[in-house]
Amino acid sequence: MSDDAEPVSAPAPEASPDLPLKGVLVADFSRVLAGPLATMTLADLGADVVKVERPGVGDETRAWGPPFTEHGTTYYASVNRTKRSIALDLNDPADRALAGELARRADVVIENFKPGTMERLGLGYDDLRRVNPGVIYCSISGFGATGGRDLLGYDFVVQAASGLMSITGTPDEATKVGVAVVDVLTGKDAVIGILAALHARGRDGEGERLEISLLTSALGGLANQAQAALATGTSPARMGNKHPSIAPYETLRCADREIAVACGNDGQFRRLAAALERPELADDPRFATNAARVAHRLELIAALEEVLLSAPAAHWVAVCGAAQVPAGVVGTILDGIELAEQLGLEPTVTVGAGHAPQVRHPVRWARRGTATPTPPPTLGEHDSALRAWLSAPLPSVPHIT
Repeated sequence: MSDDAEPVSAPAPEASPDLPLKGVLVADFSRVLAGPLATMTLADLGADVVKVERPGVGDETRAWGPPFTEHGTTYYASVNRTKRSIALDLNDPADRALAGELARRADVVIENFKPGTMERLGLGYDDLRRVNPGVIYCSISGFGATGGRDLLGYDFVVQAASGLMSITGTPDEATKVGVAVVDVLTGKDAVIGILAALHARGRDGEGERLEISLLTSALGGLANQAQAALATGTSPARMGNKHPSIAPYETLRCADREIAVACGNDGQFRRLAAALERPELADDPRFATNAARVAHRLELIAALEEVLLSAPAAHWVAVCGAAQVPAGVVGTILDGIELAEQLGLEPTVTVGAGHAPQVRHPVRWARRGTATPTPPPTLGEHDSALRAWLSAPLPSVPHIT
């Protein structure tokens, strides 16, 4: 962007000049989790994110509680920091015109309406590229915009339909993952695509349309399990905490509670056997190789737990750590955050006085600055400034090149 170019965003708190996405304007027409997580990630990287919400209602997650705080639901707060909110009724011609102007000025547009909705409103990719040829337009849906356009996609449903639940839980019961992991995967996939499209635009000046579905992100996240199904023609079965290809790689009982032990190779297992004062296990033909241990898993676990049940979990985690064997107590979320703090990873950020801390963006930058987070916006919090800016003439809209 040239020094004398018109600004692309309404006046906002000054960001660090080193932020990777400083100067990128994101028009966020998404709600719930996948889209808002993607746009919050872009905001964490320095982008100016304007969240468009329905007047009087806003993002559905504003009502998804408990838990509640004095500022609203913790669900909404988890994926909406460092954004500005404008309330626009997209069925109202005047508000729709303002939404169109925001999209015209944006570097990135992201939406997760039912396929066809943005086109009906005159805000589809083909509409916008005529006035904003450099726009990166990202659409998120549950099952795609073709054969699955009429299917309603919620994380829980996609966890079931994708096969994820078929490998999650015990042999007797399929369960969902304890967080909306498909939405999270989809949000991260969206960010990857957007960043790649911005990089490509820097080379050729052309925008791009990105289409992402929860179903394809779920399948991509199945990794080795999906490949096993494709290669063998047989879908893997649920095994609880056991790994289909590695042993021991599961939870093991101790005197007070369980620990997770992950031996990824024969050397680690040999060290585990020595640390448990059962070195002979590593030479037993049933356990000497990983393939043998998988085949004789029941006997292996019985032999290990015979020792582990003699002392508390914390003792054995320390023993495993000293032997360079991956192991950890099965803890709570707060335990995980405390562990990260103890390790100096600084896992949380403060978003404002009176607001609960939040989990920070996972990437640490050695040289560049990081965004100073602001609280998740109240509904329409920035209406006045944004409406005034969008109503003012802006003859040319520069984009990063």
